[in-house]
Amino acid sequence: MTRPTSHRLQRPALRLRLLATGLALTGLLATVLVDAPSASAAKYPSWDEVLAARGQESAKQEQITQIRGIISGLKDEVRAAEAEAKRLGDEFFEAQSDAQEAAAKEQKLRADADEHAEIAEQSAAQAGQFAAQMARHGGADVTASVLAEGEDARDLLYDLGALSKLSEQAERVESAASADAAVARSLTAQADRASKALDDLAAKAEEKMQAAQAASNKVQTAYDEQQENKARLDAQLATLTSGRVRTEAEFAKGEAARKAAEERARRAAEAEAARQAEAARRAAEAAAAANGGGGGGGGGGGGAPVGGSSGGGSGVGTGTGSGWVRPAGGYVISPYGYRVHPITGAVTKHDGLDLTSGCSTAIVAASAGTVEYVGWYGGYGNYVRINHGGGVATAYGHIVDGGFRVSPGQQVSAGQLIALVGSTGNSTGCHLHFEVHINGATTDPAPFMAARGVGF
Repeated sequence: MTRPTSHRLQRPALRLRLLATGLALTGLLATVLVDAPSASAAKYPSWDEVLAARGQESAKQEQITQIRGIISGLKDEVRAAEAEAKRLGDEFFEAQSDAQEAAAKEQKLRADADEHAEIAEQSAAQAGQFAAQMARHGGADVTASVLAEGEDARDLLYDLGALSKLSEQAERVESAASADAAVARSLTAQADRASKALDDLAAKAEEKMQAAQAASNKVQTAYDEQQENKARLDAQLATLTSGRVRTEAEFAKGEAARKAAEERARRAAEAEAARQAEAARRAAEAAAAANGGGGGGGGGGGGAPVGGSSGGGSGVGTGTGSGWVRPAGGYVISPYGYRVHPITGAVTKHDGLDLTSGCSTAIVAASAGTVEYVGWYGGYGNYVRINHGGGVATAYGHIVDGGFRVSPGQQVSAGQLIALVGSTGNSTGCHLHFEVHINGATTDPAPFMAARGVGF
């Protein structure tokens, strides 16, 4: 499970998400710490209490025991919250996988039904053509024709044979049309039943996603609690166990300097990642303009790092002004479809494609949309899903611990930094797992993005 990022930029959005969904953390996660009282419920010692306890050995030992217990309790809360978030994230993954399979089945049944209905229409039209042809050749009385025109018997037999063959062909075509129409009706009925099952599975997956998201937010809350108090508790413990006496003012000054340095480093790292993504995007736009608005690159064989050359479409953020951009740098190491799993060795379906992006490099939104999920997702580890509207969504897996840069419910634009590349979940090394969903089912990202001017 991810260790939350230390910055506070996204916290208001996370809390708003909890209020919007109406999911009470206490209700969903009541089992997280049933065997122990919450460390956050404990009374934190003040600096005056710590300094006063130094003069009395029994009071000092009592304070030391209390502080160590609080520090340990805070760690336990984070670990328990992480374990619960991972468990619920795994449940979400299983439910979502079931829903995706059902969506793919329903879509295939619809497509097959449409195909058979189209064939039935074509066969019916062909049968009509045969009927018209028979009417033209056999509309007059054959005997009258012979008496009036003295038609040769051989010609008559030929005409009768031709009419017989036309009749047989018409019957075969008409029979095929009826059969295809029946198959189309059957497939449509199956698709309707599959659609009902899909609705139920999609609702279950949504419920699991909300529970997993709430648990992920709980991790952030527990981590914030730990980080906000750990440094002070460590300093108080050092005052009790060492010869050096620190005052509250001294601690506050040092803590302010430490937090300021961390914030500067965080902002600098995010600014650099955003700068690299923007540089790659501008380079791609310039290349597209120079080529007269051509495609955004081919196979991405260069494997350029973030901020590197966008030629060949391998740079993060590259696109052609279609509103869609490349989500990360690197080249494709594992395409969409069935493969031998690199860890289990089993033949399984790969629901996305993998890009060989460097560790902690930028992941950007492939298009504008609303962030639906930020948290753990089964074998894909830390995971972000974005809804782009119109039944289209994209997802990004194996994000590094602490690498989330967006919150649920947040609006993002194409090319906006959303996360950093990692190797969480079932992964053998840093890379981005990128998915495209259409109406709940996954589809091959390569042709989907190629149709929008983005190459891999």
